[in-house]
Amino acid sequence: MTQRPFRILGIQQIAIGAPSKERLKALWVDMLGLEVTGNYVSERENVDEDICAMGSGPFKVEVDLMQPLDADKKPAVHSTPLNHVGLWVDDLPVAVEWLTAQGVRFAPGGIRRGAAGYDITFLHPKANDEFPIAGEGVLIELVQAPPAVIEAYARMGAR
Repeated sequence: MTQRPFRILGIQQIAIGAPSKERLKALWVDMLGLEVTGNYVSERENVDEDICAMGSGPFKVEVDLMQPLDADKKPAVHSTPLNHVGLWVDDLPVAVEWLTAQGVRFAPGGIRRGAAGYDITFLHPKANDEFPIAGEGVLIELVQAPPAVIEAYARMGAR
């Protein structure tokens, strides 16, 4: 295998879905003490999510508490409780190009602006004949890390 031309730096977020985000907030906000830092609503993505945070600065991790706007529509953000895991990457376009060439399947939509304002794309949870490598049932979001996050991980010695 050729040398990987990018680095996965750390976890940017985890997204948890349920029929009601109020029940999720009872645990994550009321019991565990995470702070709600924002809200994102998208009819196209069928989601109403509260964006929570743990940690601070470049090592802050989002915990997105998601409920569907319509439980009968797709995507069904609540049907898989652990909806997706987001990973910081130091060079998103290079990562997508290299991973695609290696046979990794990406979900439709390409690179686009995500709810937190960073460029994102998703690795598909299921492989196919054309792209035999995928998330094996887990949706994985790659998130372009901003310079401060890249620098912080570099100082930590991330590999």
